Amino acid sequence: MNNKVFIKNRKNLGDKLKDNSLLIMFAGSAPKKSADEAYPFTPNRNFYYLTGIDEEKVILMVLKKEGTLKETLFIREADPVMEKWVGKTISSEEAKTASGIESISYIKDFQKEVHNSLFNDDIENVYLDLEKDSWDDLPNQNLYFAQELKSKYPNVKIENVYNEICQLRVIKSEEEIEEIRKAIEITRKGIEALMTNAEDGMKEYALEAHFDFVLKTHGVKDYAFKTIAAAGKNATILHYVDNCSDMKDGDLILFDLGAQLNYYNADISRTFPVNGKFTDRQKQIYNIVLKTELEVIKAIKPGLPFAELNKIAKKVLADGLKAIGKIDKDEELVKYYFHGVSHYLGLDDHDVGDRGMKLEPGIVLTVEPGLYIPEEGIGIRIEDNVLVTEQGAEVLSKDIIKTVEDIENFMNK
Repeated sequence: MNNKVFIKNRKNLGDKLKDNSLLIMFAGSAPKKSADEAYPFTPNRNFYYLTGIDEEKVILMVLKKEGTLKETLFIREADPVMEKWVGKTISSEEAKTASGIESISYIKDFQKEVHNSLFNDDIENVYLDLEKDSWDDLPNQNLYFAQELKSKYPNVKIENVYNEICQLRVIKSEEEIEEIRKAIEITRKGIEALMTNAEDGMKEYALEAHFDFVLKTHGVKDYAFKTIAAAGKNATILHYVDNCSDMKDGDLILFDLGAQLNYYNADISRTFPVNGKFTDRQKQIYNIVLKTELEVIKAIKPGLPFAELNKIAKKVLADGLKAIGKIDKDEELVKYYFHGVSHYLGLDDHDVGDRGMKLEPGIVLTVEPGLYIPEEGIGIRIEDNVLVTEQGAEVLSKDIIKTVEDIENFMNK
């Protein structure tokens, strides 16, 4: 994306910071996997949101004084020896171009620069990203740095900037929405490859490979999450990811998947018959789920509480199952539907955002009702990605086919 996006993101965050403050953000680094192998690197998403840089070990420091922001990036110095083994690290010019930050220093000078700011600029607050999902989370670089900083400069107040960045990330810019559209379009092509190549007797992973091939040929480096490819009864397991069973004639197969492009994600679920033809019973259950998805999407508009989406989904699903005699009371729905119908979408698949808030224009979310009936070997989920607009909603993934008729016609061409 154009670096103006990241310049604006930093400006918006800077407006929230107190005067006489430092903001310090770390890109992170790839953890060790085994022996001399590391896991693939992926940048801290809040760091990326502010810089547009996807290289490990880079540090952002922003000084706010008298309402003015002074921004500095710290990068690794070039290492000609290591370049022969792993390639070049980001240069000063590349860092400037990606981020729009003119002041570039080296990591070896970071501690000295922090000290100088704390000592010379009357810094009272240091903002760090202190995200922590649970009590048992292992400490990360931010937490270690906070501990060290507090031990060396006990007079400085440490502030958690995580929530302020998350509030900004909830509302997507036009540039971010365009990245999501691109990821969805590649995902659409991958799904059509799945429908085209499904055959009785294939392994789930063999069909999944057709999706992988499409993504790779479109320059996608990573997935939004590990692909779910669940045939038959496997589809009644919400997060089934083994993908190693046989696909049988008469089975439905549920795919929950998404491309990640420039760290923005698509998240789509489609369920279709391996042989290209729904049975009457499969069609009956499928259309209950589809009706539910359409009703939830129709309800999306600014001002609607996020929690209301799942209430709508549960009502339509329960009514559908009662109409076919599968349940007698609404309370019995929990046997066949046991997750929420939506989550936010963006730089993370399950993106940041308060689920207690009301919807606002610029929010991107998923709509993903499902029914999971183990005793019948039927698991169905239909998921689209939706943008909240001033008038209501736009289905960003509207071009991915999902009706019974369209799926059958496509698969039986």
